[in-house]
Amino acid sequence: MRVAFFVLTLVLSATTAVAGGWAPLLSSHSYGPKRIIAVDKEAQELIVLEQQSPLHEVRRFPCTTGQSMGDKAVEGDMRTPVGVYFVGHRINRTLDWDLYGNIAYSLNYPNPIDRIKGKTGSGIWLHGRGKTFLPRDTLGCVALKVPDMKDVALDAAYGTPVVIADDVNWSPEPGESEVTALTLAKTLEAWARDWGAKDEKFFSYYDGPLLEQSEGLDFEGFEENKRNIFASQPWIQVMVGNVRAVPGPGYWVTWFDQYYRTQGMASTTGKRFYWVQDEQGDWRIAGREYVPASEPLDAQYLAAKTGEAREVVEKWRRAWLAGDVAAYEKFYEPDAEQGDRRGATRIAEYKKTLWEEKPPVTLEVDDLKVALHPKGLKVAFDQVYADASGYGDRGRKTLILVPEGDTWKIDSEQWRRMR
Repeated sequence: MRVAFFVLTLVLSATTAVAGGWAPLLSSHSYGPKRIIAVDKEAQELIVLEQQSPLHEVRRFPCTTGQSMGDKAVEGDMRTPVGVYFVGHRINRTLDWDLYGNIAYSLNYPNPIDRIKGKTGSGIWLHGRGKTFLPRDTLGCVALKVPDMKDVALDAAYGTPVVIADDVNWSPEPGESEVTALTLAKTLEAWARDWGAKDEKFFSYYDGPLLEQSEGLDFEGFEENKRNIFASQPWIQVMVGNVRAVPGPGYWVTWFDQYYRTQGMASTTGKRFYWVQDEQGDWRIAGREYVPASEPLDAQYLAAKTGEAREVVEKWRRAWLAGDVAAYEKFYEPDAEQGDRRGATRIAEYKKTLWEEKPPVTLEVDDLKVALHPKGLKVAFDQVYADASGYGDRGRKTLILVPEGDTWKIDSEQWRRMR
């Protein structure tokens, strides 16, 4: 095993082949996780690695894996699977001390790629072992001595990636992984954007036949259901955050938090996507897993949309101040409300008549606040106005903005005079 220390975030960057097995090279790229539990089957070692500027080996322990050599294929073959897995829930039941010690965590074997490959079996754990400790002595699990498992449990938070390989190495260089991880992150952003746009391109990110194999999904039914949702919702917005990525043997895994919002409804969930390359070299989603989000994204979403709302209000203000009726009208929904006026056309006609007689000379916006609203966003601000006749007023303006494409339109506008 070759060890190196580096400054950047840890991730699996490349793989090399060893005789009959998988040998990933752990290295650095922008979307790597902060912690990885690596299992080296050949060396019978478990290594906890963290990014602590530089990469820091937190702990290293002897471990024992399956009695049979090679990658797990079928139930009962006594092999430990090779690939990228994730720590699941702690096993909360009485454990056989000799076999499992007193701490055990499930791993998500078989993962979607395993199911595509037709692998069978289940119940692969990361656990302790109370009896005499021997190499290659489990039925397929990864086991450690009881005191060592107690230490590893400190780092085995739900969702921690566990890389199980025949041989594990690492390097300070990001190599090709930086390019691949960035490609996947950008593809994920495009997937979210096209979902929000209700664009048919959304379906092209998936490998339908492989998705059917990995989760028993009727892909045509999936498409039909999504199109029905597209048709029933006036708008959809999707944001992804906390994106992480690692490669496995012949695939990559990304995991992220997803914020999904439609009119009157919002939710945050965690997802894992398993990506494979098609014949053209493009990455396609072959499998999915739903997990709890690592954190709520409401605040991040609102911060992003606050910036968009400020930009819309500023452009709207400039159109008003310039007396540009055509540009001003474009900021309103066709059936928008402005006081007792209904419809963008009527609003524009009113402003046209008013501005021809009394052109605006001052329009100031201050103390702008943005909040979520069932229809989209509620934007409130102090407005100071004056026209060429000498008239002026000051009030609190409230706009309800609704999404339209990649911008926002005014659905309603109310004003209250301030004393």
